[in-house]
Amino acid sequence: MNWTTILADESRTNSILRLDDIARRYNSSEHVVRSAFSRYENRGLVEHVSNKVYINKLNQHFSARELVNVLRPDSYISLESVLVERGISSQSPNVITCVTLGYPKTFKSRSASIVYRRISKALYWGFEKRSTRYNEYQIARPEKALLDWIYLNRQEGLPTPLDEINLQFLDKQRLREDAERYPRTVKDIVSQFILDRALAA
Repeated sequence: MNWTTILADESRTNSILRLDDIARRYNSSEHVVRSAFSRYENRGLVEHVSNKVYINKLNQHFSARELVNVLRPDSYISLESVLVERGISSQSPNVITCVTLGYPKTFKSRSASIVYRRISKALYWGFEKRSTRYNEYQIARPEKALLDWIYLNRQEGLPTPLDEINLQFLDKQRLREDAERYPRTVKDIVSQFILDRALAA
């Protein structure tokens, strides 16, 4: 089996390699595919991300966002990643921050760092689908990302420095409405935040 040819062929349609999918489609065992990928990783042609997920380095269009819903199907990009992307926060995370219904975990490789924080099923909403060249991923609306950030930071005893948040890029009415679906502490923080900014204007 010519793995260089296989990797080249796969790179034309996707930047992500799933070990079990490759084994099935090429009539091989996962053990054989894993061994081959290990050899080719040493040559810089693939990059291991998780147990059965690899990046095909022969594909020049890889985006780390393609991994978000491959590694955790029930998840969406939120928190700092969305806040920075939408100009709401000036803090610049060097990882993709997500929330998930699954176990919290950090995946780190040379090309991608993705952090998943766990959220309850009742708060799993407020996101949309986006597309990369080859795959889809889910991402929160900005108001939802801020609420997730406040909620999870409070849950984990972390600070929520709202003085760094730029309210002008948020829909205040939607923020109030969405906050109604969170615990009272989050609703109170949001109400006070909006009031403080209105008084300071």
